[in-house]
Amino acid sequence: MIIRSADFLMSNTNPGSCPAPDRPEYAFIGRSNVGKSSLINMLLGRKNLAKTSSTPGKTRLINHFVVNEEWYLVDLPGYGYARISKKEREKWEGMIRTYLKRRENLVNTFVLIDSRIEPKMADIDFVNWFGEEQLPFAIVFTKADKLKPNTLASNIAAFKAKLAETWEELPTCIISSSENALGRDLILDFISENNKSYLEFQKNGI
Repeated sequence: MIIRSADFLMSNTNPGSCPAPDRPEYAFIGRSNVGKSSLINMLLGRKNLAKTSSTPGKTRLINHFVVNEEWYLVDLPGYGYARISKKEREKWEGMIRTYLKRRENLVNTFVLIDSRIEPKMADIDFVNWFGEEQLPFAIVFTKADKLKPNTLASNIAAFKAKLAETWEELPTCIISSSENALGRDLILDFISENNKSYLEFQKNGI
């Protein structure tokens, strides 16, 4: 897929106020400080379209971008650590889960996992929730450039082994790096193929 245009559309805290569900949509989410904004900027070929920050938990809104005038990319608030109150965190989680469960044109959610660290229960529990709700998703391991190949392979294998304790078939997994664009083509090709399937279904209902 060639990215011809990518523009910010809107931000909000109410899933019901999102843009009209008139095109396929792909959401990106991960624990705070997983490198989500950098990954989005890398995918879209723009340096500062999604705002990056050294402060975990900076994204607090549902942020919609329109790409090639054909599909929506959504930058969701992170889960896990953030310097916010328990009440505000619960509000975030409710907003996120409502969006993920009810957004009718949401084709896939990319769940970002930091490849540098051992499996975290926050990640495992969140991935398992997608399975329980039968929501489509794929896993993207981020910051692969920060590790030696053997360590990267070991960390990813450990995460998959943890998932295999409860999953009969593992979800799609993609290794990425915002620094060297590793995984960019795989993610965009994944989106392109799903766009075709989505449009075919909308056209023919099959």
